[in-house]
Order: sequence, then C-alpha cells, then structure tokens
Amino acid sequence: MYFCDLTLSSPEENLSCDEVLLESAERGEVCEVLRVWEPDRYFVVLGYGNNAVAEVNLSFCQENNIPVLRRFTGGGTVLQGPGCINYSLILRITEAGPLQSISSTNAFILQRHRATFAALLEAPVKIAGQTDLAIGGLKISGNAQRRKKHSLIFHGTLLLDLDISVVEKTLAFPSKHPAYRLNRSHSDFLLNLKVPHSTIKPALAKCWSAHEPLSTIPFDQIKALARDKYRDPKWNLRL
Repeated sequence: MYFCDLTLSSPEENLSCDEVLLESAERGEVCEVLRVWEPDRYFVVLGYGNNAVAEVNLSFCQENNIPVLRRFTGGGTVLQGPGCINYSLILRITEAGPLQSISSTNAFILQRHRATFAALLEAPVKIAGQTDLAIGGLKISGNAQRRKKHSLIFHGTLLLDLDISVVEKTLAFPSKHPAYRLNRSHSDFLLNLKVPHSTIKPALAKCWSAHEPLSTIPFDQIKALARDKYRDPKWNLRL
C-alpha cells in the first residue's frame, strides 16, 4: 500500500483530494493508498446527506469566517481544525475479501484500528455505534465510507487536542446520533487523546503496511474539483 502524507493549502482541496484519489483508484490509475492530513484552520464538514440549517450554527460560522463545506461520504457533521488528524484509506474491493458490504467493511477496518490504538494508547479502545471508536464511552474517532464498483474510501478523524468549545459553538446537537451518546453535549461526549501527532502517522502506516510513498498525485484534478464542486454553495448548502 502507498503512503501519502499530504495536507493541501485549503479545506476545499483537502476534501477534493479524497474524492480524486477514489476516482483514480476506480479507473485503475492508482493502487491502494493511505493518506494522512492535518487541518490548520477551523471548518465545518457536513456529511453527504446532512442539512446545514439543522446541523450547524450558521450565524456563528458566518460571523467567524468558518467555512461550511460538504464531503462526498455519509456520516454526521464534524468540525475540522487544529488538533485533528485525518486519515483516508483507498482500498480495492475483491470478491473474496472482507470489504463486500458496508457493515463488513466497518468491522474489518475498525477492528484493526481498535487494536492499533489500544496498543499505542495502552487504553481500552472500543468500537461504538456503527463507525466510532471510543474510550470509556467517550468518542475519540468518527468514520465514514463511500463505495464504487471496484474501490472504496474509508476515512475518519482522530481527536488529539481539538478545542471542544469551538465544536459547541459551531455544531448543533446532531439530528441523528448513536445510542451510546446518551444525549450528551459535545463537551461531555468527545475525548481528546492528548498524544503527539507524530505518534499517529507511523502507527497507521504500520497497521496497513503502507510504506511506499505515493509519487504521482493528480494536483490539477484536485484543484479543479475543489474549484468546481467544493467551493460551490450549491453543493455545500444543497440541503
């Protein structure tokens, strides 16, 4: 598997990159890839089917110049920003492999991540809800996927030292939430791991045997998709 440590210059390009890598894999132009990236500013990311009015404090975001964007995968609305580390797995779907369905893919990947981070953190990491990782009932990671015929993307965020007070100000209480949340506020539900960012990337790379650098990156396609889709209010605020 290829390893791609790539944080682009804008939130829109970082979202675009994931979609371009998946489409490139589907066309057979790239093989399996693990990408990691770290946002340097705050921005809200809606899941594919989320309604911005219901999920986001739009007035606060507008007043504080916090972009509200939409990704092309499902799941809930999140705040990205300093203190988050993101990963994206581009994987091939094979006939005899463990990625035949949404549920089997969730189980396969999250089990590997649970074991990796339990060992790294020396903590009882558990799979919670359908796509979360948690410690002591507190969420440390949320994840989502998008499937094509031959390839899929499974991506997620790990909370390291995100300012949770900004989450409270930007995001409403989610319209859909897992039972283990127990109706808790963001501050009472989210947990920062408080570990160095430098420990996460090698742990993920080892987990997926992702050692060869990805040398060919379609930057022109990424920039074009960011311009034409991820900067377009008709996409970001379509619901």
